[in-house]
Amino acid sequence: MATPARIVAAGRGARWLGEGWRLFRAAPLSWMALVFSYWLLMNLVLLVPLVGVFVAPVLVPPFSVGFMAASRAAARGGPLALDNLFCAFRENLPRQLGLGLVFLACLALLLGATALVDGGALAHSMLVGSPAGGAGADDGSVFGAMLLAIAVYLPVMMMYWFGPVLVAWHGIGVGKALFFSFLACALNWRAFLAYGAVTALMTVVAPSFALSALLLFTGGTLPVRLEAFVYPLFLVMLPTLVASFYVSYRDIFGLPEAG
Repeated sequence: MATPARIVAAGRGARWLGEGWRLFRAAPLSWMALVFSYWLLMNLVLLVPLVGVFVAPVLVPPFSVGFMAASRAAARGGPLALDNLFCAFRENLPRQLGLGLVFLACLALLLGATALVDGGALAHSMLVGSPAGGAGADDGSVFGAMLLAIAVYLPVMMMYWFGPVLVAWHGIGVGKALFFSFLACALNWRAFLAYGAVTALMTVVAPSFALSALLLFTGGTLPVRLEAFVYPLFLVMLPTLVASFYVSYRDIFGLPEAG
């Protein structure tokens, strides 16, 4: 049975990212190794001709459980191992793959919806990894397609915020897990709004301000390539965000059972 979701204050949501940072800070090198391993594996999958682009989304739910397991280990003061990343492939794998298939279908519907707006420019850009071009980019319809994609993806994100871990740690079915996750996010919209504001501040506003200040002091010329700023920020913020997902789960559904 799933643990009933609790409603937490907005202030708790504002602290999720900070608590995620503390979990990251406990073992930064191990976190970076996990993130790099995940990035490498997913890119290898995407390189498989024809099927890679369809397989990668199916693997997202089980890997998300792996990151949650790593966060749980960090919260308990235990070591982070690469084995954490694959824990969902050993338990409840059929249900996790079922979640992945539903996720793939949601993405397909999302891209199909945006194609009605921009003629497929955004979908083509996302699938082949090239900038969106063509008439859609000229008349601004790609921007409209991006706004539509955000609106359509929001409920999908709510379903998958807790869905995989509810299947893995609470042993419930795919449909119920997605429903309970969506409901938990909806009931805690104030906390998630505060969390989103803090996250945007730390990942977008603060780095942009720092970069603008650096450009101002250097006369508009960066002393090093932009990637020298982006990659370290990515290596720090991504595991911090992942750990904050666990903190939100722990607040709303309680402490998970050891497993």
